[in-house]
Amino acid sequence: MTLTSQFIKRGLRPSLRAFTSVSHLEATEGRQNGMWFALSDTQRELQDLARKFSREEIMPKAAEYDRTMEYPWDIVKKAWEIGLLNPHIPQHCGGLGLTCFDDCLITEEIAYGCSALATAFEASSLGQMPLIIAGSKEQQKKFLGRLVEQPLVAAYGVTEPGAGSDVSGVRTRAEKKGDEYIINGQKMWITNAGKATWYFVLARTNPDPKCPASKAFTGFVVDRDTPGLTPGRKEINMGQRCSDTRGITFEDVRVPKENVLLGEGAGFKIAMGVFDKTRPPVAAGACGLAQRALDEATKYALERKTFGVPIANHQAVSFMLADMAIGIETSRLAWMRAAWEIDQGRRNTYHASVAKAHASDVANRCASDAVQIFGGAGFNSEYPVEKLMRDAKIYQIYEGTNQIQRLVISRELIEKAKQKA
Repeated sequence: MTLTSQFIKRGLRPSLRAFTSVSHLEATEGRQNGMWFALSDTQRELQDLARKFSREEIMPKAAEYDRTMEYPWDIVKKAWEIGLLNPHIPQHCGGLGLTCFDDCLITEEIAYGCSALATAFEASSLGQMPLIIAGSKEQQKKFLGRLVEQPLVAAYGVTEPGAGSDVSGVRTRAEKKGDEYIINGQKMWITNAGKATWYFVLARTNPDPKCPASKAFTGFVVDRDTPGLTPGRKEINMGQRCSDTRGITFEDVRVPKENVLLGEGAGFKIAMGVFDKTRPPVAAGACGLAQRALDEATKYALERKTFGVPIANHQAVSFMLADMAIGIETSRLAWMRAAWEIDQGRRNTYHASVAKAHASDVANRCASDAVQIFGGAGFNSEYPVEKLMRDAKIYQIYEGTNQIQRLVISRELIEKAKQKA
């Protein structure tokens, strides 16, 4: 009997609380002699649960949340109740400790329903990841445990008005005074900024402009209710409008030294290391949006008729659908490889950037082609594809622009070539 059927038999709502990190072991155990593309039974149930939640809870409300731009707390709380929020939090903190691959399975399904919801979920994961990779057990239990106990979210405070992809340009400063650090500065484009219970904040602790980035910055965990910390107004974005994006101002914000991650000067290394783990879910989210675009376009192409036949029968349209499918299949394989690499304990920088760049480009092409297939109807807000097109663009921008991904990929290629020479 499957886990889900056990819950149904007992009259309970299927919940991820029944899942553990064994899913990855199930998927790989005894299959070391070759490639394996099948999900384990547990992973299939995980995917089915996320898919059911996305179709039943998210899709019916997505358009309304896009219109009102309200933060979807009701959906966030329901996701927390069944374990779809924060599934990667370590078990010693009360979390499920699921793998990056498992997290990506969830993210693709959530993004299929609404990528703004997926971004709200994953922005919290982004904020948590510095603690997961660099926090002490005490820090993890204190801050990550809070997210297990209540339906709360976190945020990742690195980007500034003058420092986006160039993280070394961060100007927010932290000065050590006794057992505290005093933070002053401003962050910008921080997702979940107005809703987070705490933030990961990157600040410069070495004022010497000649100090290398690898030693100049420090990572802090800062509580939302700390005096002097002020989130700004909600930004009105082109797409993913119900996710919460704001600036944050720090004015003499006092943070205890116990909230420093790994040690003074380790912040840049932590911030960069986070992306290896968070870019695969971004790629998975883009893949989910692209799949939704293909499904909507295919359905419409079979219903809409011109010259007496469904437009899907016209080669011009059918080839567009085929190209969309090609992009989605390769995007899915790319995020799977990137997530698998990190779950094997290997550095996945190259594969993470390949997946993020490819999947986000594909999502934008698929969304644009879906609008084209819908024709005039696609340009109208009564149909879902115009939202998909607006939502898709940010995937090419956040967590490192696609130009930055190509810079990372080319550097990795050149370094490998040098090692072979």
